[in-house]
Amino acid sequence: MELKTNKEVNQNKNSLQTTLRQLVEHRLFQPIVIGIILLNGLIIVAETYLAGNNVLLTLDKIIVWIFVLELIVKIIALGVRGYFSDRWNIFDFSIVIGSILFYSTPFVSVLRLIRVLRLIRMIPAIPALRKIIDSLMKSVPALTGILGLSILIFSIYAIIGTTFFRDVLPYEFFGSFHTALFTLMQVVTFESWASQVARPIIHEVPWAWLYFVTFIIIGALVILNLVVAVILSYLGQDDEVKREEQMDRLYKENQELKQDIQEIKQLLLENKNK
Repeated sequence: MELKTNKEVNQNKNSLQTTLRQLVEHRLFQPIVIGIILLNGLIIVAETYLAGNNVLLTLDKIIVWIFVLELIVKIIALGVRGYFSDRWNIFDFSIVIGSILFYSTPFVSVLRLIRVLRLIRMIPAIPALRKIIDSLMKSVPALTGILGLSILIFSIYAIIGTTFFRDVLPYEFFGSFHTALFTLMQVVTFESWASQVARPIIHEVPWAWLYFVTFIIIGALVILNLVVAVILSYLGQDDEVKREEQMDRLYKENQELKQDIQEIKQLLLENKNK
């Protein structure tokens, strides 16, 4: 009787898991989750205009518990091991649990930060965004080399700048190594670099145009294009892997089909000879 009861419990558990899995994999499930995340974003924006509004605070609490319910449903549907095998699910879990733990915190800034971080759940919810972030994460080792090259170039130009332009502009531009680095960051982002930095220096040191032109070409154009090229290569890598897997699958199916045809031909020949 006890064995039968355990069997019934397992069957009910499997039935519940199957039902919830079908719910999670339903085509409307993700769009509804995305809609709730967008609503959460609108509530956060509205609170910047209506701070402390009771209706908005109540809606925010309801959304938090909807996220908790979604979390529980996914864990039951996919199983604990299946759920946590996906790093994006771990990310979701951290955001939701953080929202619960810090909801009643006296630190308002921490609470606001956690609530804003809930919007990042949009990334795992939308496949296109998830693909971009995955590609960025995969490209980090390659980008490390470019980062090292960037640091080297910035350091060289910062030392040159402090050596020759220290007395031309005020201290905050090329007065020291760290201020020179910040100035070069301003130059490479093209933020008022000509009027505030380049032209005053060129007026006093005529050959300085060569310094700025070469730095912009190397720092802004070459390095930026290298970063874009690396990210794009990893962005297309997943599609290439999928195409290769599809081609391998088609090749295997073709080989199996040829083998079946050969066996059919052999059987036909044997029957003909008989």
